[in-house]
Amino acid sequence: MIFLKLLALTLTAIILVPSGAHLFELPGKTGLDREAYFIVQGIYNGWALFAIPIFAAILANAALFAAQRHRNCKSAFWALTSSILIMISLAVFFTYVFPANEATVNWTIKPENWEALRENWEYGHAANAVIVFFAFIASALAAVCRD
Repeated sequence: MIFLKLLALTLTAIILVPSGAHLFELPGKTGLDREAYFIVQGIYNGWALFAIPIFAAILANAALFAAQRHRNCKSAFWALTSSILIMISLAVFFTYVFPANEATVNWTIKPENWEALRENWEYGHAANAVIVFFAFIASALAAVCRD
């Protein structure tokens, strides 16, 4: 059980890293002009690979829920909460961030409405940072909680 708890917590911590990065870069990027913004966006090439630990974190927290649901109701509750929060972060991603990536072909095409796309992209990621932070807290509680 300790392995599953550590796995869920570790994977959730890993996905907090890019979410936090997006949140903390927001103030420095919102004032950039179009050309500079599109140049900076190039640093995210390859970040789609974070889908692997995201889905792994959902599964690990769900597995922890399944393993704990009859043993430790509080731990199970927090594991399920973490899994659901991570899924909510995906809903936010696919509602606000992904359409901006699609419209700009991952920030290589500069459409006229780029500022609205930037706002959705930046604030979608900021919202996800908060959601994933709470998912991490829930995973931590699942790991340490006792009935």
